Amino acid sequence: MKSLVINCTLKKSPETSNTEALFRTVIEQLQKDGVEVDVVRAVDLDIAPGVVSEAVHEGDAWPDVHARILASEILVIASPTWLGQPSSVAKRVLERMDAMLSETDDEGRPVAYNRVAGVVVTGNEDGAHHVISEITGGLQDIGYTIPGQAWTYWNQGPGPGPSFLEGGSGHDWSRKTARAMAANLLGVARALEARPLGPPPQ
Repeated sequence: MKSLVINCTLKKSPETSNTEALFRTVIEQLQKDGVEVDVVRAVDLDIAPGVVSEAVHEGDAWPDVHARILASEILVIASPTWLGQPSSVAKRVLERMDAMLSETDDEGRPVAYNRVAGVVVTGNEDGAHHVISEITGGLQDIGYTIPGQAWTYWNQGPGPGPSFLEGGSGHDWSRKTARAMAANLLGVARALEARPLGPPPQ
């Protein structure tokens, strides 16, 4: 079983990512259960705007990310919150994934069928549930299965404040929820592996 985490932080490597600090708990739980985990920090890559899986221009990194998505049964999109919204990087990733709506496997199933997805959100402002809804809504449209409670988040609450690694409360809850998220993702991924969905009726 393979998992891909796409970190949609605005910070390029090697800057510290609060979002990564939280999704590492999800990774640790998945690895403990034998899942092979791959991580992409999307902002480090040249991902062109567009709604196609093919390269938009020379050097466009999306085709490689797309291949890594298709190599994984479990997808996690991790995003900070800005103005109560998913990051611009997360939106670009979802825009490129839009092309998967028309992609099918050898049996005529949408390529996202029999794959599961979840969301990790951080922010020193509220809006996490909105961000989760925005991202999971897009992933469901594409064909991903979203298990119950397949998310975790941390935010400081209304108004400005410290980021995840700078203080505040609720870290234990966020990490506990992250471990539950990982378990739920893996459980449903294994169920779909055992009894996969067929192609949609024509």
